[in-house]
Amino acid sequence: MEVVPGLEGIPAAESAISFIDGERGILEYRGIPVEALAEKSNFIEVAYMLLFGRLPKRAEYEKFRADVTFHTRLKLKILRMMEYLPENGHPMHYLQAVTSAMGMYYPARDTLDPETRYWSCVRLIAKLPTIVAAVHRLKHGDAPIQPRNDLSLAAGFYYMLFEKEPSPLAEKILDSMLVLHADHTMNASTFSARVVGSTLADPYTVVSSAIGTLSGPLHGGANEAVVRMLDEIGPSGNARAYIEKKLKRREKVMGVGHRIYKTTDPRGEVLKRYIGLLAERDEIDRNTIEASREIESVVMEKLAPKGLYPNIDFYSGILFRSMGVPTELFTPIFAMGRVVGWLAHWMEQLNYNRIYRPEQKYTGLRSRPYIPMEERE
Repeated sequence: MEVVPGLEGIPAAESAISFIDGERGILEYRGIPVEALAEKSNFIEVAYMLLFGRLPKRAEYEKFRADVTFHTRLKLKILRMMEYLPENGHPMHYLQAVTSAMGMYYPARDTLDPETRYWSCVRLIAKLPTIVAAVHRLKHGDAPIQPRNDLSLAAGFYYMLFEKEPSPLAEKILDSMLVLHADHTMNASTFSARVVGSTLADPYTVVSSAIGTLSGPLHGGANEAVVRMLDEIGPSGNARAYIEKKLKRREKVMGVGHRIYKTTDPRGEVLKRYIGLLAERDEIDRNTIEASREIESVVMEKLAPKGLYPNIDFYSGILFRSMGVPTELFTPIFAMGRVVGWLAHWMEQLNYNRIYRPEQKYTGLRSRPYIPMEERE
């Protein structure tokens, strides 16, 4: 047997959810370019489409939006449980633990039942932003803020985090962030979701396993590293020398390059436009803008010929910082968007389910005798 490390290039499932052409910089959800969805649609509509295969009619959209909005609150016992978790824990670990615990409050054992699937999806999409905002406030000694039913999911999250409503532009940026992170074909966390889902585990366990996978530094967290890199650079005039020094040492430049895209990341291009809008309104730190542009310039000059370009993490880290989002919440917000993709793949997996059971290539010893303890050297 030939072993392919990481299963790279090995199809593990058929899917009609999202499509990537890494050579041409294309990402589509259900056949629609992600750029168009980020600009013209919203996260709730995109979530419906990813879950159910098509854009909703108005009545379907309004019902789905109302259902999600109505289920944003957390049970008191869940909040109390969160109060007793270690304050020094990473929000991703909080999110995984609380998501798993939700399965005990909302039993969903019959994963083949359409009603069970629907309400599980609604609750997970609705409650993850509330959990993330509550985690941050609890870790800093503040009481969680109750969600508001009159706000969009993105605006409601902002309100629960900062106790104020976002500007229309900040709301649109956050909503677009969720849309752009909603799915990305068979990545590591999505594969986890499909593997766990194939066992007929409940959806809260499925999503919890995906969150755990996303918490690994090789999957989520790159946008956190981008912000740390900007802090290391300091004044924008240091950017070129900093990047050139990294390249000379053959060190990775955070937020640059992608395993799939060999050209510009279409999601990053959307976020780059938002950075430009914030810059026009003087709503982003001037040093950050100048440093990021200098980094882009060096990357395009020295790495683009090798197929390495700034990716979504580069731009999302800059946008999150400009809006005052705490660095440790970058990856949990990623999960708030990606939960839709995980759930869509979970349901797709169950439609034609076969439990995952890959083979291995054994490389150990065989047919060895057992040696009694007293005879071992």
